[in-house]
Amino acid sequence: MRHNKHHASLGVSREHRAAMLSNMAASLITHGRIETTLAKAKALRPFVEKVVTKAKQAAAKTDKKDILHLRRLASRDVRDPAAIELLFGEKVKEFANRPGGYTRIYKLGAQRQGDAAEMALIEFVKADDQGYKKAKKKGAAKGKKAPKKDEAPAAEAAPAESPKQDEVPKQDEVPKQA
Repeated sequence: MRHNKHHASLGVSREHRAAMLSNMAASLITHGRIETTLAKAKALRPFVEKVVTKAKQAAAKTDKKDILHLRRLASRDVRDPAAIELLFGEKVKEFANRPGGYTRIYKLGAQRQGDAAEMALIEFVKADDQGYKKAKKKGAAKGKKAPKKDEAPAAEAAPAESPKQDEVPKQDEVPKQA
């Protein structure tokens, strides 16, 4: 049974998946962005963000044994000493004020030539990047409040200026379709 196995297996064995994620994380740390399939990018995101969190925790510690312990835990996941050195030395300063969300995935919209796998670009988010703000919905059905008993609804208060449905607009009022 597959109980408590909530990650993408990526069609490979457990050992191969761990090695692949380790190599991709090392490349992402070294280069800042990599191009891969969408499934691999989605699997890499939580893997890399946990390693970055360990680096942030190590930067906040003052005791050397705690820092060494967190570095060894990160080295267990990302098996590239140069990438770990870069992450714990320089890159961790970029994420000091971010509470999470260190990576961003862009769907490229292209498919790989051999197997038509959807391609994506995964990159580290810059330190000063605030991201995009979600647009507020104009009238969400859940958030609407019922009008008070003494107030008239807005639709009844304002007269309708649009033509009635049974009236036919004049020829010059009909908008042209492009």
